[in-house]
Amino acid sequence: MSNPLKAPGRPLVGTWINLVRNPAVLTLLKSSGLDYARVDMEHSSPSVETVADMAVLARALGFPLVVRPPAADREWVTRLLDVGVTGLHVPQVDTPEIARTVVEAAYYAPLGMRGMAVNGPHNDFRADTPLAELNEQVHITVMLESREAFENLDAIVGTPGIDAVTLGPADLAQELGVRGTPDEARVVNEHRSVLIDAARRHGKDVAMLFNTVEEARPWVEAGVTLLAIASDVAVLQAGYSAIAAGLRAPVNGSCTPSAALG
Repeated sequence: MSNPLKAPGRPLVGTWINLVRNPAVLTLLKSSGLDYARVDMEHSSPSVETVADMAVLARALGFPLVVRPPAADREWVTRLLDVGVTGLHVPQVDTPEIARTVVEAAYYAPLGMRGMAVNGPHNDFRADTPLAELNEQVHITVMLESREAFENLDAIVGTPGIDAVTLGPADLAQELGVRGTPDEARVVNEHRSVLIDAARRHGKDVAMLFNTVEEARPWVEAGVTLLAIASDVAVLQAGYSAIAAGLRAPVNGSCTPSAALG
């Protein structure tokens, strides 16, 4: 099984799953034309059992499932990969040492030293799957979310085994003291550009979160290839808010049902 996230060749569009727990949501998202889905375990409530169910379905669909673990540590990296997840979106990678720890836990030798789960969802219960083939399925994105991370920019981005890089716009803005100020968008966008330049130097892909298609378009032109547009929460809330507002708004020239019948 190949991983479409690796060297995609074109922009891939996904979304965050923060709320929906039914694995069938992956079928819905794929049928809607999305290329992948990303589940948030850092700021949302899904259990590893829920993620495991989603991972098995995602593999059957050929629809990449990316998961953001709660932390950049061996326990989470290994466990999520062993239940069948093929993409990790790892938060708080502030140093090259953390980046190397993630790679070490995610890949089998010679790329890393991942713990040996001999037979399970990660190899579709085919214990004879070559380790090189399993390594090719793994896709690692690391998140730079702090001043320290950008001070270590090239060392982190250049880490062998890291496929893509991104930033955490809200956490970064908070640490830089611009969260909620008129300077927030400018400062975050400056860091986006710096990150894209570093990724280009080291031959890595760039992943970014955007709220709207219009917000994303210029960054696609700038070189972002892994796009996450909004989330299940944002899409549901915006959709139902528009429905509620539309039905409650007065319509020019409208008449009452009784007048219309009459």
